Amino acid sequence: MSETSYRRRAGLSRRGRLLLLLAFALLVTNAVVLFLLLRETGAPVRTLVVPEGWRASQVYAAVDKGLDLPPGTTKVAAAKAHLKLPAEAKGNPEGYLYPATYPITDDTTPGGLLAYMVETANKQFGQDRTAVHARHGRLTAYQMVTIAGIVQAEAETPADMGKVSRVIRNRLALGMPLQMDSTLNYALNRSTLTTTAAETRTDSPYNTYQHKGLPPTPIGNPGRQAMSAALNPVPGNWLYFVTVAPGDTRFTESYAQQELNVAEFNEHQKKAAKAG
Repeated sequence: MSETSYRRRAGLSRRGRLLLLLAFALLVTNAVVLFLLLRETGAPVRTLVVPEGWRASQVYAAVDKGLDLPPGTTKVAAAKAHLKLPAEAKGNPEGYLYPATYPITDDTTPGGLLAYMVETANKQFGQDRTAVHARHGRLTAYQMVTIAGIVQAEAETPADMGKVSRVIRNRLALGMPLQMDSTLNYALNRSTLTTTAAETRTDSPYNTYQHKGLPPTPIGNPGRQAMSAALNPVPGNWLYFVTVAPGDTRFTESYAQQELNVAEFNEHQKKAAKAG
């Protein structure tokens, strides 16, 4: 599709501009109210659901599909949308495409929708509050979102989020590599439960087995609970954790105990493979 035809497709009509302004004005109000108000304009209203933890690539694909655009259109639009991101993000909206249900109409543009998502993230995360917590922990607000993205990906349940956050903080404080499979999965563009020794040697800044500290960007788009856990890790001395089986995530400060837990996880995986 040519640039000219794209602009005709994506250009905002007067009604579209009014809808976008209305969306921003109601940024933090109930989604049902926003949906009803948009419907009152006479435009057919649909919804686009962005689940917690989705990566930017998944959001782009969903927006392309939801707006009936050629694949790759939203990714291109993201680079041109002048999104209100921290300077550290360098224009990459990963971590700030807030998980929610968004109303869309025939007048919705990918750039406008992404801007709405970023504005929602900035409101929901509360940048002033995040910055205060970050300074207290000697981290930037952007790094707090990065931690929240890992928490979102690693914690099996909301109850585990605060503990995962504490493990991350404890490892950072000790100068230990995070060794998070979720960051390596991001580097390899996959989502798996197991990681091989060879994969831990992958050459990527997102490989937290090889590189100490946080990855250079968030690895997904966290929701409010994950962000709250990142800002408020629960007290504990844990350095390791593994989900041995669904509903059974074990946290420990002992490497010897972690090895036992991992062995049990591996045994459970073998049994599950045979049963499957």
